Amino acid sequence: MYVAHKQLKINLPEDVKSWLEQLARKNLRSQSSEIVIALREKMKSTPETEKADVTA
Repeated sequence: MYVAHKQLKINLPEDVKSWLEQLARKNLRSQSSEIVIALREKMKSTPETEKADVTA
């Protein structure tokens, strides 16, 4: 199954970038994967009424 991906440029504070690099290395993942995982966890904890329509 093909999942379409959208590219996003993001500016991070230096300390956040360093933390992300270390976390990704520790978990043997890409930094992008770590960001997606963190965002999906946030999505799970957000009430349905506050979530954007992800099917659009």
